Amino acid sequence: MLSKNLFIKDFTYDLSDEKIAKYPLPQRDESKLLIYKDNLISEDIYYNLNNYLPENSLLIFNNTKVVEARLLFQKSSGGIIEIFCLEPDEQYADITSAMLQKEKVLWKCLVGGAKKWKEGSLIKMINYDSKEIILSATIVKKRTDHFLIELSWNDDRISFAEVLHHAGLIPLPPYLNREAEKKDKETYQTIYAKHDGSVAAPTAGLHFTERLFEKLAQKNIQCNFVTLHVGAGTFKPVKTETIHEHEMHAEFIDVSYSFIQNLIENIDKTIVAVGTTSLRTLESLYWMGVKIEESRESIIGSNPDIEDISVHQWDPYNAERTSISVKESLENLLQWMKQNNLERLITKTQIIIVPGYKFNVIKGLISNFHQPQSTLLLLVAALVGDDWKKIYSYALDNYFRFLSYGDGSLLWNKS
Repeated sequence: MLSKNLFIKDFTYDLSDEKIAKYPLPQRDESKLLIYKDNLISEDIYYNLNNYLPENSLLIFNNTKVVEARLLFQKSSGGIIEIFCLEPDEQYADITSAMLQKEKVLWKCLVGGAKKWKEGSLIKMINYDSKEIILSATIVKKRTDHFLIELSWNDDRISFAEVLHHAGLIPLPPYLNREAEKKDKETYQTIYAKHDGSVAAPTAGLHFTERLFEKLAQKNIQCNFVTLHVGAGTFKPVKTETIHEHEMHAEFIDVSYSFIQNLIENIDKTIVAVGTTSLRTLESLYWMGVKIEESRESIIGSNPDIEDISVHQWDPYNAERTSISVKESLENLLQWMKQNNLERLITKTQIIIVPGYKFNVIKGLISNFHQPQSTLLLLVAALVGDDWKKIYSYALDNYFRFLSYGDGSLLWNKS
């Protein structure tokens, strides 16, 4: 059970800049892999991952695609204003709908150099298909932690996703302390990235290659995909004294009916999440099914209001929660989708996973090494207990490379 007095200062370690990988290795799957199982630590490389997974395991990946979310506008005076596109305005049903908008779109943004942007619109010229297109940015509203900005362009042939692709820069994590380079468009993207929408890569998947997928298939290890669009909140530091005071960021998830069916069919197998985003998606699905069980009379058969089943930050820690099996929960979810004629489940999850959380769906996690005092490190601690200190000390002492472009780990649930 969660302790409300979980102090964030207890989840820190000394991470020097030299331990942070500024660039990836030339061969993705040659990154080092730390294996933690039964309180023991060993190491290998990602290319040999198949040796550490049971036959017929199920790996779940996040196939979100990083978008070129940083837009640089130059003022007539020569100054640069950076607009960082976080997520679409609430008027759009989901990120995909917003990305497909033509001519204009409303986006929540951070603005670098906002004090220099006194009034009027910013203009940027884009070269698209041998034609110059004018991209304009106008502040609609200033909010507490972001600006609502209208982005418009004078060509109805192209979507906002294409605008970003031609006009924007890859949003590398701030802790890399360097500008994005041309090569980052390829290396800061998984090879299976499919759906535009993230402002950060699901970095655990950066190590996977076609030849590694072939080795996994030879061992009958199945691979399946969910979509969670990673928001800038993934880098949001925990600034409160206890984790209970921290507000977790919400992120869009997109899961198909057929995926949930497949998950049910393989629920007795060893399910491993590739990345914290895949893990948060899978565990969120369980709690959605629980919510349906708890409110069956009011939810089943009603018009689909996704908010009824969306997972909020502390939902899983309610001591009064209904306890049902993963299979029952997922079957509830399928029933709800079927009755509401939904082929895809598109919503937001705000789930936070910290020590005291009981994992329902996954047995293991493949993940990079995370920043001190971050919600991602707390998730790791929830999985392996206090051994997270032993794991991270081993990685530091044995020259593992940390954070997004660094090495990674295969961690088995200790409980």
